[in-house]
Amino acid sequence: MIDPDSGGRLPPHVYIPGQTPRHPENWFDAIKDSVTPDTKVEDLHQTDAFKTGLLYLKGGYFWECHEVLEAVWMQTPPASVEREMVQSLIQLANARLKILMGRPDAARRLCVMVDEHLQRCMPPQPILGLATEEVRGWLNAVRRELGQAI
Repeated sequence: MIDPDSGGRLPPHVYIPGQTPRHPENWFDAIKDSVTPDTKVEDLHQTDAFKTGLLYLKGGYFWECHEVLEAVWMQTPPASVEREMVQSLIQLANARLKILMGRPDAARRLCVMVDEHLQRCMPPQPILGLATEEVRGWLNAVRRELGQAI
């Protein structure tokens, strides 16, 4: 369920390609603009884009999650655990979206990609405020939904 105190950041509907209308092109700009080239990597999880991306992921706004988290991903250093973590979240949202679109095989392939990203995120400390095992739990929930063994 979406947090009602989200500050009006919720889109008017969930976008599912081929099923629902796409949002206006600039709808997410203010959220994405919370991440700038000057944002330090250790502060990325405190940006509106990161927080809203997680809100969208947990609330079923999967395409929208990808849209705002991409701005965060673009500011992560190459080959960093932060980049791997954000990519795992984006691909997890994509897997959920593919389920809504009736494309379980695509969702399964994306689950493999999420797992590969998470395998590269194994330090004991949280990455961008998220424990790797928490995200792995979200991945396992998707796999259960797809009828995959964990």
